[in-house]
Amino acid sequence: MSAVSWKEICLLSGLVMLCYGNSLFCGFVFDDVSAILDNKDLRPSTPLQNLFRNDFWGTPMSEERSHKSYRPLTVLTFRLNYVFSELNAASYHFLNVVLHAVVCVLFVRVCRLFLDPTSSLWAALLFAVHPVHTEAITGVVGRAELLSSMFLLAAFLVYTKSKSPDHSIVWMPIAVTVVLVGAATLCKEQGITVIGICCVYEVFVAQEFTLPTLVDTVVQVLRGKHILPYGMLQVLLKLIVLIISTLLLVVIRVQIIQSQLPVFTRFDNPAAVSPTPARQLTFNYLLPVNAWLLLNPSELCCDWTMGTIPLVETLLDIRNLATIAFYFLVAVLACQSLRHTHSSAKTVIMALSLTVLPFIPACNLFFPVGFVVAERVLYVPSMGFCILVAHGFRSVSSQGGAKKISWLLMGILLLTHAMKTFHRNWDWESEYTLFTSALKVNKNNAKLWNNVGHALENQNRYEIALRYFLQATRVQPDDIGAHMNVGRTYKNLNLSQEAEEAYMVAKSLMPQIIPGKKYATRVAPNHLNVYINLANLIRANESRLEEADQLYRQAISMRPDFKQAYISRGELLLKMNKPTEAKDAYLRALELDHTNADLWYNLAIVHIEMKEPAEALRNFNQALQLHPRHKLALFNSALLMQESGDARLRPEANRRFLTYVEEEPKDANGYFNLGMLAMDAGENEPAEHWMRKAIHLQAGFRSALFNLALLYSQSRRELDALPVLDELLRYHPEHIKGLILKGDILMNHKKDTRGAKACFQRILSMDPTNVQGKHNLCVVYFEERDLPRAERCLEETLAMAPHEEYVRRHLNIVRSKRAAITASGQVVLPVEGAASSAMEGERKERQKGQQPVSLGAKPGDGKEKNVRKSSPGEGSDSRGQDQSTDLEGSQPDKRTKSKSTKEIKDIEQKRAAALKRLEEIERILSGD
Repeated sequence: MSAVSWKEICLLSGLVMLCYGNSLFCGFVFDDVSAILDNKDLRPSTPLQNLFRNDFWGTPMSEERSHKSYRPLTVLTFRLNYVFSELNAASYHFLNVVLHAVVCVLFVRVCRLFLDPTSSLWAALLFAVHPVHTEAITGVVGRAELLSSMFLLAAFLVYTKSKSPDHSIVWMPIAVTVVLVGAATLCKEQGITVIGICCVYEVFVAQEFTLPTLVDTVVQVLRGKHILPYGMLQVLLKLIVLIISTLLLVVIRVQIIQSQLPVFTRFDNPAAVSPTPARQLTFNYLLPVNAWLLLNPSELCCDWTMGTIPLVETLLDIRNLATIAFYFLVAVLACQSLRHTHSSAKTVIMALSLTVLPFIPACNLFFPVGFVVAERVLYVPSMGFCILVAHGFRSVSSQGGAKKISWLLMGILLLTHAMKTFHRNWDWESEYTLFTSALKVNKNNAKLWNNVGHALENQNRYEIALRYFLQATRVQPDDIGAHMNVGRTYKNLNLSQEAEEAYMVAKSLMPQIIPGKKYATRVAPNHLNVYINLANLIRANESRLEEADQLYRQAISMRPDFKQAYISRGELLLKMNKPTEAKDAYLRALELDHTNADLWYNLAIVHIEMKEPAEALRNFNQALQLHPRHKLALFNSALLMQESGDARLRPEANRRFLTYVEEEPKDANGYFNLGMLAMDAGENEPAEHWMRKAIHLQAGFRSALFNLALLYSQSRRELDALPVLDELLRYHPEHIKGLILKGDILMNHKKDTRGAKACFQRILSMDPTNVQGKHNLCVVYFEERDLPRAERCLEETLAMAPHEEYVRRHLNIVRSKRAAITASGQVVLPVEGAASSAMEGERKERQKGQQPVSLGAKPGDGKEKNVRKSSPGEGSDSRGQDQSTDLEGSQPDKRTKSKSTKEIKDIEQKRAAALKRLEEIERILSGD
């Protein structure tokens, strides 16, 4: 076996990059979505051991809905991709292309065991460009094929070194082979078949036995005429080691899947549930179908399930001829190669073993699989096919005048295949291009119509998507998933009645109760979502909540381990104000999946509803322990800490909000709450920064604008607050607290009683019963020296709030003032501005040392806080009206003046306390 030169490596690598370079511009499509985008095992926050507990799609192997595809090493490479580039699809595609180039180089080494260097290179070149490989290479999930093939070829190459020049056994290569077989199997299940390839190589190539020789030897031994030769004993010993290793791997694999096969529906593989002889005839017919894809890869399709290939139901079906022809050809090749020991026979038998043995797990003949035909599983079998083609090329080209023609034909074959591959890659650019290209090949597959609809749905093109979903129901009227898709699309189009009708059709197609038979063995897990979707639809109607609950319970009765049903029912029970039952539902779901961070988060929301903040915080912490960057848990746990008022929790709350804004840098709510924390801590500069950031991200952010204005007011920057309040009232003209604060600043700091009066009058036009606005309007009348009107106003205010002592006290002060003026014989006229002659007189009194009578307008009554992240609304704008500013009174004597000074200080303290009081927000909780 000659080594592969650098020129050959560069040639193969360059050809691979030319053919598959455009795959770097493709995204995540089809199965990539489940294996990459939706798979939490890729995230660094997921414990590494989860890769060895879950299947290829991130579902625990212990769950019945698991696909049972155990490929932790493949998932580990996805995780490495995620570490370096997160969800940048180009890096995933690039690694696939690199792996394909590595496999091509290893394949050349394998070919040189049976072919000359030129033919080996031709085989590797054909393998490198074959269009049937696009699914395995351009589809990211095809990496399982690539990695498994790489270890498979490496294991085989290592095994070929297990025979020393003196024909003794070398055990180290055998041990390494077993390790590499294990690695191949951990990448994809078909990797274990390399053991069979090694056995064929050992018997018919390394030892050069023929089938007649083996039969004759066995017969002689059984008759007792001969004993097994030493060489054959050595071979038998090696085979026993290989077989035991295989059985051990099989036992481990069976233990991992807990002796359960995955649940497939008749839509995935119709022949698997067909009666005899349709099942056997169809499965055998699929063998020549796969062989034809290798021979003529002109019509490739990403999905061959459902009605793509009609069942072969009778012996009279003409397609049985293709099956007979296929078996005849394979039998002829096998018989001819097994009867001779020349190099051509060895080449053919190894080509057949590479083609047949790796295909056995996917052939459906021994156990059903979840597909009819899958192009990606032809990746390894195509190696044997390429060896046969290259062997034929060598045979033809050795015949004189046919050499040039054979070279020309091989060149044309490589060129056309390379062009087809390059063009086929573009089909994988997006889900829409992939599935529309598949529909050009096959229009009888309802799944393809559904998937085009999904692609359009993801683009919010619901009307067009609906047409594809409806076509899927026409192609396959009993397709439950298609009717569910129709229902969901009607719901997205706000056609609730039509959506319910579609869901009811899907529900009617579900299998009926069979006494003594479990639903789980007969129903695909995703089909049970029809109960969830229908319940989610009808629970929007408050009068049908019990009906929705019945649907959830029906789904649970069909599958007691249906986790999503418990989650959805928990949300409904919260809506029905049954938090205790909701808690029980979530606890049951946690029994099924205690490592689900979302469940712990939902349970925390239930405890908030039950007024158990400490328990809620513990559940939030549990969610964050499982998923440290769980966005909703970060936000709501930090908000809970902030609302507790415990200064010791502020640093952790601040850290969680900072982590949240790292995850959601465009969400203004995170920055707003950072600002609120800073305000609570008295850190004005950071508070201003975060509030400004929130307003920049969300123009008109009500709570941020008001609290920024309040921050300026607290820090004696009242004039800076006015532009902020103007912006607030431009977006939210009904904002009562903003109007109160603006009126206070206008009257007390700009002496603009006209503007203040407009603010308070506007409040009363929106809410005539607003005591705070009414009282502050009375203050304006007092400042305008319209004492009769101020008295009437305060009387009306007292009638509205007879228990408010400060209103009664202020009324008494006004009455005392009026009595004093009447006793002195002065006449006081109403003034329409702060710069009036009356105010000039007031200033003169002040110069004499008298304390003027004044009313302080009450500013806004406290901060506006943000609601929980799960809530769609903000808190209310008004609170109790018991925080109006006191009236200040004075008399000529010093004793009264001293008392008045004390009152002033008391007023300032109350005002500061009022500004710091937090508004109690409404918590409107919704499910995750």
